[in-house]
Amino acid sequence: MGLSFDSLNHLFRSHPAIKLLRAEHAPLILSFLDRVFIQPNVRFMSQSELVSGLEDTLYVLRESEGEDMYPRSAQAYLDDWAQNEKGWLRKFYPENSDEPHYDLTPSAEKAIAWIDGLSSREFVGTESRLMTVFELLRQMVLGSEEDTKVRIAELEKKKQEIEDRIAAIHRGEFEIMDGTALRDRFMQFSAMARELLSDFRTVEHNFRQLDASVREKITLWEGSKGELLEQIFGERDMITDSDQGRSFRAFWDFLMSTQSQEELTSLLETVFSLEALSSFAGESRLKRIHFDWLEAGEHTQRTVAGLSGQLRRYLDNQAYLENKRIMGILEDITVAALNTRDNPPRGTFMETEDPAVQIRLPLERRLFEPAARLKLTSDVSVADGGEIDCSVLLHQFFVDTAELRENIRRELVQRDQIALHDLISKYPLNRGLAELVAYLSIASDEEDTVFDDDSEVHVTWNAVDGREKKASIPLVIFNRRTHG
Repeated sequence: MGLSFDSLNHLFRSHPAIKLLRAEHAPLILSFLDRVFIQPNVRFMSQSELVSGLEDTLYVLRESEGEDMYPRSAQAYLDDWAQNEKGWLRKFYPENSDEPHYDLTPSAEKAIAWIDGLSSREFVGTESRLMTVFELLRQMVLGSEEDTKVRIAELEKKKQEIEDRIAAIHRGEFEIMDGTALRDRFMQFSAMARELLSDFRTVEHNFRQLDASVREKITLWEGSKGELLEQIFGERDMITDSDQGRSFRAFWDFLMSTQSQEELTSLLETVFSLEALSSFAGESRLKRIHFDWLEAGEHTQRTVAGLSGQLRRYLDNQAYLENKRIMGILEDITVAALNTRDNPPRGTFMETEDPAVQIRLPLERRLFEPAARLKLTSDVSVADGGEIDCSVLLHQFFVDTAELRENIRRELVQRDQIALHDLISKYPLNRGLAELVAYLSIASDEEDTVFDDDSEVHVTWNAVDGREKKASIPLVIFNRRTHG
């Protein structure tokens, strides 16, 4: 889509990112938000912590730039940045907290990323990006090919290339990637890894916008409840089934795989140990970037689950108000009926049609059908007197659900929510699959427990014979309100 004058004029007047770049104290805002949110990957921060950090920053700047440079207080600046017309911070109250918290908006994060991209770089790699372009094109062409012969031919070609490379390695003919190529690929990895963290905040922002629009529709809705619910869930499915939603779900499922996490950890440790990349030792944050992805993803999943719970309670409140209105109408009818009884109207005040007699003929009724009798076999087989192994009875066990509930309660004393797979990682499944089923049974009995069927997690345990077992279950989140 081209950039017309009207679209750019509207963008420059309304988009929060451009407003931030044109703000009076843009260097202060951008540097401070980058330092407290982007660099440490902090999803949200309490007001007291953010005010304290901004006061320290203002003190240092006033010492170097002059007392009159930033005359307002830290709290006043934060309130200004969180205004709707600015939209650089989101001010909200978390559940079970009376203190306001702040979160960075996707628009402010885009402005920070754009400014960061303007800085001059000592090294700009193009080879790895060109190879990535070619690889993406190959994936699109092969992935959309419907002819099986073409697919098989392409795979056979790759197979032959791999076999030729293996044979060359056996002959001692292979190339070691030089430092330039390594730094090229590391820079591309660094940029893509940070962009992924930004994507989490964007997905969470989209769900919040959906929640706000749904609440507005509920308030102004005048049709039936069935049509309202159909439209609400249709819009939620539209978000989750969109290209962005499906891509995020596939990314999250891959990241939650134990094998993927172990492989990422091993690859990152190996990369950072390379001598050619010693100049990037300061990028130690990237060494645990996959854990930052997990933390950001879990926060997004908890936000979506919390929005679903709030929407359910909001619908319940609307249903209560509707029932209250209906009860008021019924009370008015009752009062009117009592007044009419004491002062009945004169003359004809109601007409009805002639009553019709409903006729039922005897032959229309079903004939009697006797109940089927069960035939029981009472023959008892007599044992041959051989020895019976009764030791199997000694290996039976039962799952103590009271102990499992205590595990949940103990963890929820220190936090508002906990996912089932996190609980199991701290309290391993000693009874295997039976204990996992008991946890799921407890979760289904609790009203405030959240089941996210769109998200799948993996749970592992060791069997009696020492083999590792794995099960795939939906994302289950226990809440403190139920168990606290």
